[in-house]
Amino acid sequence: MATILERRSGSQAFFESFDDDLARYSLLALGCAAAAYYVWQLSLRFSSHLRRLSTFGDDKQRYYVSASERLSWFKTHLIYAPLFRTRHNREFQLSSAINMGNLPSRFHGLLVIGLISMNVTLCVVTVPYRSEEDTVAGIIRNRSGTIATVNLIPLVLTAGRNNPLISLLHVPFDTWNLLHRWLGRIVALQALVHTFAWMVPKVQEGSWSVVAMSIKGSSFIMSGLVATCSITALLIHSPSPIRHAFYETFVHLHFALVAVFMAFLWVHLKGFVAKNYLIVALVFWVLERSIRLFTLLYRNLGRVSTSATVEAMPGDAMRITLRMARPWKFNPGQHLYLYIPAVGLWTSHPFSVAWSEAEEISPDEKGLPTVQQDLLRTTDKTTVSLLVRRRTGMTDKLFKRATNSIGNRVTLRAFAEGPYGNIHSMDSYGTVMLFAGGVGITHHVPFVRHLVEGFAEGTVAARRVTLVWIIQSPEHLEWIRPWMTKILAMDRRREVLRIMLFVTRPRNTKEIQSPSATVQMFPGRPNIDTLVGMEVENQIGAMGVLVCGNGSLSDDVRRVCRKRQSPSNVNYVEESFSW
Repeated sequence: MATILERRSGSQAFFESFDDDLARYSLLALGCAAAAYYVWQLSLRFSSHLRRLSTFGDDKQRYYVSASERLSWFKTHLIYAPLFRTRHNREFQLSSAINMGNLPSRFHGLLVIGLISMNVTLCVVTVPYRSEEDTVAGIIRNRSGTIATVNLIPLVLTAGRNNPLISLLHVPFDTWNLLHRWLGRIVALQALVHTFAWMVPKVQEGSWSVVAMSIKGSSFIMSGLVATCSITALLIHSPSPIRHAFYETFVHLHFALVAVFMAFLWVHLKGFVAKNYLIVALVFWVLERSIRLFTLLYRNLGRVSTSATVEAMPGDAMRITLRMARPWKFNPGQHLYLYIPAVGLWTSHPFSVAWSEAEEISPDEKGLPTVQQDLLRTTDKTTVSLLVRRRTGMTDKLFKRATNSIGNRVTLRAFAEGPYGNIHSMDSYGTVMLFAGGVGITHHVPFVRHLVEGFAEGTVAARRVTLVWIIQSPEHLEWIRPWMTKILAMDRRREVLRIMLFVTRPRNTKEIQSPSATVQMFPGRPNIDTLVGMEVENQIGAMGVLVCGNGSLSDDVRRVCRKRQSPSNVNYVEESFSW
């Protein structure tokens, strides 16, 4: 009998050590995958840099018109390919209130399958299934618990807005959000396996009364059970229809359940090596939240606080002008998270930065300067403009607040967090096409401004820039009129920029009048295939296509770009934010 117990003790010690090794191997595997992707991205960035340098001679850009056959095949069948046919970003709507989300791309699908396969393999490898039943259950119990705990590290990392891998790997937050959701599901299922692997042998040995006595008599068991219930609740309340229908409620409940899960897991792992992985995850979480809080307070509190002037616009839209407490520098493609306590308390929403300007203000505007240094000293003020479409929740309250105010305008105290994004640069493309639908124009306006300015200064490769904007009514032109007026007045703008406006619901055709040869208006929807084909025929250098709009527009542009991969060098970039 003693020999059997010694064998079991030795076997358990071996498997516990092996479980810890497997946990380290899983982190090593994820690190190696990130390193391989970094090398690939580094080669792409170097290639882009060479393309940008070719701006010193247009004839040199001809080399980049042709595409590599292997790379074109890779982009057509993997990187740009939807999971099945052509549907990727277009959401599945069961009704106006129920949204089932969208399908991942083929590349994203492979990432998810690889993540699931790795975790399944780690949980079942080397388990002696022909051994005693309690030994098998014990090994699976310990293994699933250890792997679930180590998965908390990438789970927390992928959830952060300040995830360092975003800028390092040039992978958008949207992709990390997808991985975060699937990692959460994996951890929840592993926690359930861990619990049932403990519970089933107890029931087989005696009855459910044995399980109840174990729970009542042990804080270790009780804390583990509460942690499992918490993460199971996270799994149940996180499906897409619930997230989309009750997003703000979902966020607060999600945060509360995560706090309960982490607290009881801390108690449950007392004395176990796996607690070290939980500590690492908590350090990442505290560090990311601390950075966010510090930057939020630093950027928005000073001699004056950040304020937001909200102006109601036609088409259920708002133009929000932020006067920042401290100067900011924004790059094309960046976004920020906006807090307006008067309508949303501490909740925040992401919005693309449509326009930013710096103003120089004298330190003493009310009186004359008292010392000579005041004559030279000025204060930089940054004004940031956003274009927001009225939805539900915070944006609906904000729109009503503006419409009920004098002049359809209201000024409120605000906090802006960011900037985030800017992983896609269009500087290296000789031909640039920008497709925007509705308020998606906010993402493209900074790119247009930057490329036209860069063309005049000779700092970008762009020689053809085409902006295609799809709107429902000519009234929507008011959304961006102040910014577009400044762009149209820029030096050498006519040589590089062409704007095509498509109005899908005009009241009459007389409204559709093209102001000039470089700014044209058309009724109806655009033929994406024809527009892209025209640019390919006149392509200068590599061609970059950037789209920001609804799901159907993004899927149409993606389909056309996939078809045009050979023999032209066409790169497709999609700006989206799924949650």
